[in-house]
Amino acid sequence: MPDTDTLDRLRPRYGLSLLDLNESQIDAIHRIPAHGEAVAPKLQARRPASIFLSQERYDLEQDRIFRNEPVVLAPSAAIPDNGSLLGLDGYGVPVLLTRDKQGEVRAFLNVCTHKGALLHEGCGARKAGSVTCPYHAWTFGLDGALRGVPREDTYENFSKSERPLTSLPCKEIGGLIWGILDPASGAGFNSVDEQIAKDFECLGLPTAYQYGYRRFDLEANWKLVMEPFLEGYHVQRLHAKSIGPQGLDMFEDVVGVQERFGRHIRQTNGRGNFTPDVLQKSGTNIRKFITHAYNVFPNTVVITSPYYTSVMIIMPTSASTSSVDYYMLTDDAPDNAKAEELYAKSFEVIQDVFGNEDFKASETCQTGLASGAIPDVIYCGMEAAIPMFYEGIERVLEL
Repeated sequence: MPDTDTLDRLRPRYGLSLLDLNESQIDAIHRIPAHGEAVAPKLQARRPASIFLSQERYDLEQDRIFRNEPVVLAPSAAIPDNGSLLGLDGYGVPVLLTRDKQGEVRAFLNVCTHKGALLHEGCGARKAGSVTCPYHAWTFGLDGALRGVPREDTYENFSKSERPLTSLPCKEIGGLIWGILDPASGAGFNSVDEQIAKDFECLGLPTAYQYGYRRFDLEANWKLVMEPFLEGYHVQRLHAKSIGPQGLDMFEDVVGVQERFGRHIRQTNGRGNFTPDVLQKSGTNIRKFITHAYNVFPNTVVITSPYYTSVMIIMPTSASTSSVDYYMLTDDAPDNAKAEELYAKSFEVIQDVFGNEDFKASETCQTGLASGAIPDVIYCGMEAAIPMFYEGIERVLEL
């Protein structure tokens, strides 16, 4: 693991003090019990294996959640510059994000209104004042308006104003870009709870820098991929040789403070080196002692580490497969060799831990459940946030 004290010496401005947080976050931290006093609750909770296997359930989630409710498309850091665009395809819907010269973000279907060709392909944001279809060179502005049509004189009864890009409802909140993937949906963004937005502003997401990005394609239902990030039960077991109990001050085998804000869940956990007295020390980088882990309904994970924040968007691609867009966000771009070394090592480690441990475990669960070996999945008190997550889904699905 990287030496996280290195950045303390190099860049004192890095980190987050208790005073940077909002009242709700501070209150949750003060309610974390000392590790020796923490008692995990007993829990009786189950979910049928069919919710991870059924095509009917998958179709219902697609219709009521992923096409007609706000979902996170990307962190703001993925398209930071005014006058730029970004193509996304993880939800099975081609999306084009643009940020105009005034900084406003818009979302469109990434589809030329001539014959339906994809306008922008490839990964990563790029600076552009417009986007041109590679097929017949129809050109659109960042506001979606059709600006240019070659040989427009050969079209009869045609007006460019009638063929703009298909707009998707879109809003930038708390350093995340949210969209609704059905252009005809009447849903709005009221379900994006104000407290979650405040939390992410305090954590620095709106101004964060995208240090690293990777796409993972997984043989697992999206909910199985989400589950490890809703509990600490697995950490000292699955991660025993990586970030588990090896003197790394990472995680203790206790339950933290779990809260729901609207549909979203916040977990506030003391790391292995946490003691309540650290809160009294001025100038303490609170992220070295506290981990914030969020389930941003329905499918996004935000987890803080001492010097970076992980954002994972878990996108269903079938009843038994999913894709994960992983973003590593830092306060600033590294501007010296030591900071670059630390970030590069952190990015390498986190990809290994998530990819070869958490995601792999989800894939093995998918295989096991598909065998019919067990009728349901059972959850203990160390996994209390998982039933909270399913209760939120079931309310939207009206189950």
